[in-house]
Amino acid sequence: MRKNLTKEKIQAGETTYGVFVNVSNPSIVEIIGHLGFDFALIDAEHGPMGLESCEQMIRAADAVNITPLVRIAMNIQQNILRFLDMGALGVQLPLLNTKADVENVVRSVKYRPEGRRGLAGVRANSWGLAGPLGEYVQEANRETLVIVQIETMEAVENLKEILTVPNVDVVFIGPNDLSQAMGYPGQMKHPEVQKMIDRLVKEIHAAGKATGTVAYDAETLKLRKEQGFKFIVYNVVAMIVKSGREYLQLARGQS
Repeated sequence: MRKNLTKEKIQAGETTYGVFVNVSNPSIVEIIGHLGFDFALIDAEHGPMGLESCEQMIRAADAVNITPLVRIAMNIQQNILRFLDMGALGVQLPLLNTKADVENVVRSVKYRPEGRRGLAGVRANSWGLAGPLGEYVQEANRETLVIVQIETMEAVENLKEILTVPNVDVVFIGPNDLSQAMGYPGQMKHPEVQKMIDRLVKEIHAAGKATGTVAYDAETLKLRKEQGFKFIVYNVVAMIVKSGREYLQLARGQS
């Protein structure tokens, strides 16, 4: 199992940068790696990707040595297992509302004694051909990244308990759904939403956990860095739209 460079950076106190990929295309993942991002977060929650297309996107991440992560829609152990078995170095689970929800994520990601993930010869361990599975279990427990998403008012109310769960690496604040839950749908920059994010960040950092979120523009990116986020994600659609519009403006302005 290869080293999780994103997890290593976060543990060293560094800020990591990646891209949400919600379109089914391995080449986009490869390009993200060549651009110098730390990770590709394959969005199997809002994106159309199935298991086989996710596996090809994970292979693309491996080819350019960036960390392949997957956001998974359902917090079901055997569902989470399949993405990890194909080689994802971590998972992000949305809509987690309680301590029990988060405990189930950790239990699904980690092998014993930390969890209850099922063991087999799979792509993640070179189909059992690279060495003893017992050694792989230890490597996997060390290298897999667990990201839990806070985006509902129920999760906000239960945050103190959620933060007591061990083996959680990043607590990801989902500003889109959080703004909706607070009654300001889509208004991620609303003062009340920003105030809530500030509060959550302070609580999460006080518990010794790293924070993650999205940043769509230079203003938001600057703010997130000032707030101490260590896992910052750009959206691939926003990236394409921005570069495409800038190109068209330049081209039409010269014609």
